[in-house]
Amino acid sequence: MSPIVGWILAGIAVVAGWLGWGVPGVVLAVTVITFWLLLQFSRALRVMRMAAGRPVGHVDSAVMLQSRLTQGMTMMQVIPLTRSLGERVGNDDTWRWRDTGGDAVTLVFQRGKLASWAFVRVATPDADSATP
Repeated sequence: MSPIVGWILAGIAVVAGWLGWGVPGVVLAVTVITFWLLLQFSRALRVMRMAAGRPVGHVDSAVMLQSRLTQGMTMMQVIPLTRSLGERVGNDDTWRWRDTGGDAVTLVFQRGKLASWAFVRVATPDADSATP
């Protein structure tokens, strides 16, 4: 949800509380808004705690990560898939994760949403060229 929409809904809740029940309604609206903000904060902390113990930019399988991505995902939705923070690529909002085999997934975010991604597979030597 957009932050602007969230604040508009919070304002509507306060006004509706005032019109419906006066001061107790405003207190109820502020309590519900505070609870919602605490839930969002708790979710962010849980995601960051999950990623804290892992190496930066590492993912178990780049192929599986690439198959689970969809446009419009936020970074808070990507981090639980990777279980690690990404490695920043360049100055813009571009991040990369690599697996142990060297395969990599590069994600490009625009305005906080996943816009595109690229999967790069490491070239493996051909089995036919290895025979004498």
